[in-house]
Amino acid sequence: MEQSVFEHVGQQIDDSTHKATRAASAVADAVEDSVSAARRAARDGADAASELLYNTKRRLQRHPLETVALTFAAGIAAGAAIGWIIKRGNLRQRSE
Repeated sequence: MEQSVFEHVGQQIDDSTHKATRAASAVADAVEDSVSAARRAARDGADAASELLYNTKRRLQRHPLETVALTFAAGIAAGAAIGWIIKRGNLRQRSE
């Protein structure tokens, strides 16, 4: 009787060890896959940024006057927006 109980306990320990090993292996595989995906995403992002920079440089070289005009217009718009926000904030403070 004692021997069969010990055999049963031994079998349960072996099964538990096998399940734990499989679970640890699955976790390790999932971590490895996640790291690989993160590396791919970072590489793709760097490639996209590099391509954007290259295309921007080419556009600047091909259309310098349009670029200056567009930059000037964006600056004027940003300045007007900031001025409006500041003015609006001053009006609120005076009314309180």
